[in-house]
Amino acid sequence: MGDVHAVSTTELDALVDEALDQDGPREAAGVVRVRVDGEVLLERVWGVVDRRWARPLTPDDRMPMASGSKGFTALAVLTLVADGTLSLTTTGRDLLGDDLPAIPDDVTLEHLLSHTSGLSDVIDDDADEDAYLLDVPVHTLVSPEDYLPVLARVVPEHPPGGPLEYRNAAFVLLSLLAQRASGVPFHDLVRQRVLRPAGMSRTDFLRSDELPADAAIGYVRVGDAWRSHVLHLPVVAGGDGGAYTTAADMERFWDALLGGRILPPDLLAQATTPHATTHGGEYAYGLGLWLPPEAPGVVQLEGEDAGVSFWSAHRPARAGAGPEATVTVAGTTARAAWPVARVVGDRLRLTTAG
Repeated sequence: MGDVHAVSTTELDALVDEALDQDGPREAAGVVRVRVDGEVLLERVWGVVDRRWARPLTPDDRMPMASGSKGFTALAVLTLVADGTLSLTTTGRDLLGDDLPAIPDDVTLEHLLSHTSGLSDVIDDDADEDAYLLDVPVHTLVSPEDYLPVLARVVPEHPPGGPLEYRNAAFVLLSLLAQRASGVPFHDLVRQRVLRPAGMSRTDFLRSDELPADAAIGYVRVGDAWRSHVLHLPVVAGGDGGAYTTAADMERFWDALLGGRILPPDLLAQATTPHATTHGGEYAYGLGLWLPPEAPGVVQLEGEDAGVSFWSAHRPARAGAGPEATVTVAGTTARAAWPVARVVGDRLRLTTAG
């Protein structure tokens, strides 16, 4: 793969050019930004913000994150642990009362944060990208409380504490629990506890039916037509993902998180320590963060949904592990980001989680 210390802008440009010729990603819009040892070596964009007006995408335009923003949910919850409002052993039942009676009494925040709750899911991550995954009106899904009819279908599949089993429902439930525990609307809680301390002024939860001009629209292919994903996802991002961000803001995020500006050291250590792995050990997860076993010290967020693909990875500078490196790739179809993420991630020895 070559010496990661010697990576150049020219080499990265060539890798991105090669990747953009794979899997038809030029039909989408996307961005890639690479920083190594504090220097931005590459920032590339392709495609348009909105197919109707054909305005070219710019690096400052906001991209949808899909499940990449699960990390924000996790950190908002962990800040409530830090201030004593919650603990990792707090159970869902402690805050649910009589709601969602199928959720077992022994499912804790730690289980939900690490995808080891043993609960079923209600949104199929493996469904075709043009599938309509929610059978409730998407325009009604604004607050975590709005998801109660959806979460009512969640049932235990086995006792908590098992291997890593990725569950969107777990993070929707976490947003509900965080809102109830704090008394602060979930989206405001994330803004106050995560986005603001990180200086992420270009990141927010945007309504898909009133997107500003600087927010890219995701698309799905239905037959021969490209259609907006507005009817495929909640109108406002839930706890399981869907905020909008920029690649530069993701650099601010990783710097703030690893710099101790969001969590105290003890909880940061827990969040970045593997709590669960898949049966085969290919993937590991901390508390809201992917931790690739092949790349110790690397932390990742990623997401894929109808009209969205997103990957961001960070490696702090460590002796023997290579220089600091931060890469963010985002695209406006479910597949657009992955060819670029794979080649750049492999070259910088960051690997991808999916």
